[in-house]
Amino acid sequence: MSAVLKANWNYPTRVWHGPGRISELPAACAALGIKHPLLVTDEGLRNADMVRAAIALVPGTGLFAGVRGNPVAANIDAGLAVYRAGGHDGVIAFGGGSALDAGKVIAFMSGQTRPLWDFEDVGDWWTRADERGIAPVVAVPTTAGTGSEVGRAGVVINEATHQKKIIFHPKMMPGVVISDPELTVGLPPGVTAATGIDAFVHCFEAYCAPGFHPLADGIALEGMRLIQEYLPRACENGKDIEARSRMLAAATMGATAFQKGLGGVHAIAHPVGAFYNTHHGLTNAIILPYLIVHNRPAIESQLAVIARVLDLKGEPFAAVFDWVLEFRRRLKIPTKLADIGVTLDKPDTIGHEASLDPSASGNPLPTNAQAYARLFRSAVKGDLTLKG
Repeated sequence: MSAVLKANWNYPTRVWHGPGRISELPAACAALGIKHPLLVTDEGLRNADMVRAAIALVPGTGLFAGVRGNPVAANIDAGLAVYRAGGHDGVIAFGGGSALDAGKVIAFMSGQTRPLWDFEDVGDWWTRADERGIAPVVAVPTTAGTGSEVGRAGVVINEATHQKKIIFHPKMMPGVVISDPELTVGLPPGVTAATGIDAFVHCFEAYCAPGFHPLADGIALEGMRLIQEYLPRACENGKDIEARSRMLAAATMGATAFQKGLGGVHAIAHPVGAFYNTHHGLTNAIILPYLIVHNRPAIESQLAVIARVLDLKGEPFAAVFDWVLEFRRRLKIPTKLADIGVTLDKPDTIGHEASLDPSASGNPLPTNAQAYARLFRSAVKGDLTLKG
């Protein structure tokens, strides 16, 4: 087993990677000029030892632990109220993807005067923001999945419309990421698997997205290879620091790669999460095979490369598809959306919302609302023939 070394990376932002690096949180805050941070985390980590320890590292740190699993605008408003009342000057976004997204959006909105939805990722709406009002962020991921620690956006549900909205600005990128695998040791196998396959989907969809972006392609391929090797180890032995380290790196790589684009898996998963409050990574993991089948005419050449990278034998499409199914089975991922409480009461709504989702533009095969509705029905029922 190779040693787990510490490393400093600057792509796409400063990443301080390695065991025990949470101890450098004071230096990260100082590097960004943060003297009185607000630590933003989710409801499940409110009383966690690692949250208390992080707060103790930086005297004067406040706490907002009101982020739900799929953040809503009310969570952002509540966090902003705490931020402003406490006179904070920066955010420590601490936790899984939801906490990281919410923390980044709170920091972004802390100095804005326009409403949240004015900054949705539509056209050049990001230019509406007052850049002077964007507070700095230190991101501390505690799961290896979303890669939100290196993202320039946050996903927030508009409860009035049940739509997941992407709030975007280039300066939402955290200034420092502390990527400490010791913080992920306590993740149970199920969460480790769901978040880990989320990272795989990011890499897979980014690689298959149309367009020329060889930097993203290379990162996506290596991310998939790392996940193939290390995610089972992380699930089987949660204290395997090397596996935890490599999975954190792979999650960061996935989010770096999807600068190129995502696709239909995310286009469906976003409205499913908004309407059914499902875990985003688990939803992606379940939907992935259905989109592989659907997109086959457009992705067979890419799957030949993926098969080589993953050292899979035989006809490339079948090899990759069968491996995905077996990988999910090994990690105890459900095979259909019905297994996580999703029903068939609104297929047309899901199809319509999926067709409008920003991720849909990166799907390799042009797909309309009716096709997305059919894919959703297939994923709910577990029908890989896609007859819907």
